[in-house]
Amino acid sequence: MPTLPPCPGRSLIRVIALCALWATHSWALTPSSIQGETLVKLIDTLEERHYEKRSYDDVLSALHLNAYIESLDPQKMFFTAADIEDFGRYRSTLDDLGREGELAPAFMMFNRYQTALKARLESILDTMQEQVDGFDFTVDEYLPLDSEDLAWAESAAVLDDRWRKRLKSQVLSLRLADKAPEDIVPTLERRYKNQLNRLDQYNERDVFAVYANSLTELYDPHTSYFSPRRAENFDINMSLSFDGIGAVLQVDDEFTKVVRLVPAGPADKQGVLRPSDLIIGVGQGDDGAIEDVIGWRLDEVVDLIRGPRETTVRLEVIPDKGKMDQRHVIAIERNQVKLEEQAAKSQILDMEDADGTNRKIGVIEIPAFYIDFAALRRGDKDYKSTTRDVSRLIDELKEKDIEGLVIDLRNNGGGSLQEANDLTGLFIEYGPTVQIRSAERRVWRDGKRQRSAYYTGPVAVLINRLSASASEIFAGALQDYGRGIVIGDRSFGKGTVQTLLDLPEGQLKVTESKFYRISGDSTQHRGVVPDIPFPSLFDEQEIGESALDYALSWDQISPVRHRDYGLFDGLVPTLKKLHLDRSSADPDFVYLLDQVTMSAETRGMTSLPLNEEARLELRESQEAKALGIENKRRASKGEEPLASLRDGDGEDMLAEAQENIESLSSPDENGNDTDLDLSGTAEQESEEPDVLLLEAGRIIADVLALLPAPPEQTLTAKR
Repeated sequence: MPTLPPCPGRSLIRVIALCALWATHSWALTPSSIQGETLVKLIDTLEERHYEKRSYDDVLSALHLNAYIESLDPQKMFFTAADIEDFGRYRSTLDDLGREGELAPAFMMFNRYQTALKARLESILDTMQEQVDGFDFTVDEYLPLDSEDLAWAESAAVLDDRWRKRLKSQVLSLRLADKAPEDIVPTLERRYKNQLNRLDQYNERDVFAVYANSLTELYDPHTSYFSPRRAENFDINMSLSFDGIGAVLQVDDEFTKVVRLVPAGPADKQGVLRPSDLIIGVGQGDDGAIEDVIGWRLDEVVDLIRGPRETTVRLEVIPDKGKMDQRHVIAIERNQVKLEEQAAKSQILDMEDADGTNRKIGVIEIPAFYIDFAALRRGDKDYKSTTRDVSRLIDELKEKDIEGLVIDLRNNGGGSLQEANDLTGLFIEYGPTVQIRSAERRVWRDGKRQRSAYYTGPVAVLINRLSASASEIFAGALQDYGRGIVIGDRSFGKGTVQTLLDLPEGQLKVTESKFYRISGDSTQHRGVVPDIPFPSLFDEQEIGESALDYALSWDQISPVRHRDYGLFDGLVPTLKKLHLDRSSADPDFVYLLDQVTMSAETRGMTSLPLNEEARLELRESQEAKALGIENKRRASKGEEPLASLRDGDGEDMLAEAQENIESLSSPDENGNDTDLDLSGTAEQESEEPDVLLLEAGRIIADVLALLPAPPEQTLTAKR
């Protein structure tokens, strides 16, 4: 029986906490002294530096306990109601213990979770064949997909049944994926053995990171603790130069989920890997064995995916949880992801306005607000920046006689605030761009301070739910100045500023300020509301600031006096009507709306049938809906219908239909375990027409037709 370590000078509450840990008879993992120091410093920094100036008190202690338990057992598969009652003794004391650097309760709860996981995996492995042989796939029962409303198990028997259903669903998925019957048990045994083998690889830094982030997330989604490894990856990420495939990854239950892709990165260029894909296997080279990675730690999966440039990695993926039976292998050549490849780029759309006049509309796509600070500090006259690139592109488009511009900020997650300000300066004569309020409620303004040349033609700013931070500052500024009409989906709503601070071990990214538009409105939580809305490709209940727990609220401060260019005064109602009339008759736009509807129906699923016939019917129903949507479009275009999406050209459409335009949850700034070394944001390119971009171009063409006189098309300052 273990003995309690000596603890001279410990307070009574710390002794009680240590005794609770000792009583578990488990010393698998224990905190280090530097982690105690880190916890004390983290709490002090949160209270002193965070924008909300919130004290870590008994109320926050109770929320911290709940968040930590949720982090350990989100699916309620390990702890029982009795465990939760036992942990409740710390509900009002975690704050007191934390101020003394005491981590005993955190490690006690983690060790109990680890013990339960080990016992469960060993039990499943011992009885795997027997359970699989006994499954009856004609019984009508379901696997819940959302555990939020699930009660904590009152007994071990309830947990046994939850695990039985999970295993049954896994077996059924393999059966429907045409896995040979004799290979199903060995496949699942490898999967569970992998999980078991990795239990011993947990270390005290892992435990501390989970516990610390369970606290930081209560302040806001963008305040987070970085372990030394995550801090190193964050530095790599900020350099915007690394070797890999260019994909943001996140743990989703036992899976590794693709959150989004780096614009112009290897995976984005290859064009097959998609957001929401679940990676279940990784193979090296063209013919290396694919290793099952279900249940692996995220950093270990990342280590397999990373590798030297110009080498191949093969990923076995399934589209998402609702389509567990379909899987395919994607080969991607690793390469360096460079800032230059994510630079702004342009094209020209030849549009016809409502009067039948041909119009040349320039498009500038901006994937991120970037600047090469190192080159700037070196005095390099050719340093890369968003504003410099866009200014050059405008000049090039002018030479080709464009009449208006579309600035495409879809999926642009932000970047340099300086660049957002400078870019706005290309479209206004001078004036403020953004207001920033500190935790002390001091407000300062930034923007274009001197009069200079600016583009005076009509501008549309195209945004979506993944346009965030600096993108929202730019879009909001052009909207407030009356220089641009904002089109698309409501933006993400990230209106906060973070600072990275060193801790004794690791770093703390803490929210210190908030952004406000010159109108006085915050971009936080609400985002930028478009003047002309497009159908949303994203579920606002799942993606965006408003979908994140503990997000800071929207508010207002005093507006700033600014010029109103009034370019679109009185035009918006007419532009909306023209857009609706046109889009309702556009087969590609209607096709998009139908896909959005189908995707929403799929997201509404709350359980997965474990009856094989019902599961097959579900899959066939989804494919039938997708086929109906495609043939509806083909009929509108006078094309021959498809008999099946599995025939010829329909195979690509089948894959697209199966994914239902699924995309990510949030920018990875909310403390999720993501592969920061492979970060970025992207929407997949495809051979299908970009109907939203084309419609944005048509709207600018409408503006040109409605304006009383052609606007000035040069970069000339007005005095």
